[in-house]
Amino acid sequence: MQQKEKLMNMLRNEDSSIRKNIMLEDVHDRNETLYHRILVDHIEEVAPLIYTPTVGQACKEFGDRYRRPRGMYFTKEDRGHMASMVYNWPSNDVHVICVTDGSRILGLGDLGANGMGIPIGKLSLYCAAGGIAPHRVLPVMLDLGTDNEDLLKSPWYLGVQEKRIHGDEYFELVDEFIQAVRHRWPNVLLQFEDFSSDKAQILLNKYRNDHLCFNDDIQGTGATTLAGILGAIRAKGEEVTSLGKQRILIAGAGSAGIGVAQVLKQAMTEQGYTEEEAKEAFFIVDQHGLLGTERSSDLSPEQRQFMRETDCGMSLLDVVKKYKPTVLLGLTAVGGLFKEELIREMAANCERPILFPLSNPTTSAECTAEQAFEWTDGRCIFASGSPFDPVSMNGKTYFTSQCNNMYVFPGLGLGASICGAKAITDRMLYVAAEALANFVSEQEHAQGKVFPSIRKIRYVSHCLAVAVIKEAVRENLATKYVPSENLEDFVAKKMYDPVYVSLVEKREVTI
Repeated sequence: MQQKEKLMNMLRNEDSSIRKNIMLEDVHDRNETLYHRILVDHIEEVAPLIYTPTVGQACKEFGDRYRRPRGMYFTKEDRGHMASMVYNWPSNDVHVICVTDGSRILGLGDLGANGMGIPIGKLSLYCAAGGIAPHRVLPVMLDLGTDNEDLLKSPWYLGVQEKRIHGDEYFELVDEFIQAVRHRWPNVLLQFEDFSSDKAQILLNKYRNDHLCFNDDIQGTGATTLAGILGAIRAKGEEVTSLGKQRILIAGAGSAGIGVAQVLKQAMTEQGYTEEEAKEAFFIVDQHGLLGTERSSDLSPEQRQFMRETDCGMSLLDVVKKYKPTVLLGLTAVGGLFKEELIREMAANCERPILFPLSNPTTSAECTAEQAFEWTDGRCIFASGSPFDPVSMNGKTYFTSQCNNMYVFPGLGLGASICGAKAITDRMLYVAAEALANFVSEQEHAQGKVFPSIRKIRYVSHCLAVAVIKEAVRENLATKYVPSENLEDFVAKKMYDPVYVSLVEKREVTI
């Protein structure tokens, strides 16, 4: 307790967020139990320092402030040796691996090996929020080059200073890595993180049915956004089954934007809407305008699912004017994309517009909370990828929510590892999103919030894990024993609690 309070006092006396991040990572290197105790007890205060938004700057400076190695790195020079290399890792009981190739870190682009800060931060949240013990997680960097010219020229860059590998050679190396980790840890959950759009969906499609894996940018973001929209619909006083009746405009047609659309579409079909009815709810716009049939040859198979028959190439503003969306999602990483005219036009045709600028970090957000509330006269329901403070306007306080994947992936991973799930299915993502949406209290809805307080994250993860386990059992995908009764207690007992373990057993000895 004294150690924790002393460190928290030091953090609160420091003004710089990146300096606070460095202080916390120093503790992470020296004393994992203390580090995770701080995260558990002060998650609302500390999470933004080890994850979004601070982790973006930490990744950009990763090579400049490198202190000690954490996790494993694989390069093209390791071809043919990865199956042996994985045995260099000291733990025989790895439950979760978070892997990236650094090609699309948050909204910052290709950061190469500097992107290792993302798996490290994510797995810290698996431990603190999801209750998975630190020795059971492994951060991995597939260092297959970088196309970032600044990094290729930098004398301080720690990664492979060669152009990034593409094509068959790239996918063969990724496949060798996946087969290697599956050979040593057959039941490990593999989380793909921040892979570029041209590779993310291909990798997910290839492995999702035969391996226990998921892509957090596609499926995690989708499930979290679904939970937020269900909460927003409830906050408007409507039934959540009206999801398919919403008009959903998504700015951004990359892996995250299309992933969100896929999860929302799946939820609509779960609610009883037909495929065609669900498809009609979506309007997806990229830098070339509205996705339409005239551009089909330039689109991926996943993007073609959401093509419109008319108005191909229509601008974002014109889509708002013509189709009057009730939901606007930003997944472009283009800071300030949502201009005042756009938001005011949307608000003119919708009493309570649902507005989610989801890009990270804060500088990449499509609009700020203050702009959203000002331009909608305080009527919008707002959630963002990065945290924003409540907004005071005209004598009233408007609360914000953070639509953060950390609400979903720790609980998803916990549930999958406890029951030994064979795969992560669309239904598991749906029940996780539904459990998260149901966790929000009526009081929070009345304040315009669509996510619970971050302070409740351990309880949220526990709730999601129980839902995921039940679904895995229902789909006959669980390979480990889980009790049919008192499952909540069973899961709670499996969650890691960071406390010091006694080195000397205390007992009375009588003669």
